[in-house]
Amino acid sequence: MCRNIRPLHNFAPPTTADEIAAAALQYVRKIAGTTAPSQANRAAFDEAVATIAAATQTLLDQLTTTAPPKDRDVEAAKARARNAARFGTA
Repeated sequence: MCRNIRPLHNFAPPTTADEIAAAALQYVRKIAGTTAPSQANRAAFDEAVATIAAATQTLLDQLTTTAPPKDRDVEAAKARARNAARFGTA
């Protein structure tokens, strides 16, 4: 999976539409193998992003869990700590 796509389920505050759209865009970019489609492919690219964003929103709305919501700041701090351990501090 693309490293730029982050988990979106079970966060407080809930995932925003912008975060879902960004994840959908990253997914389509990865599948298409390009960051910017040609003019000939722009409509298909944009339609794919919209479709995947809608499917993602539906999935997130239907998922259930008994775990408490994760805090975004705590998860970001954990990611920074993993990064520092992996790559060292600059």
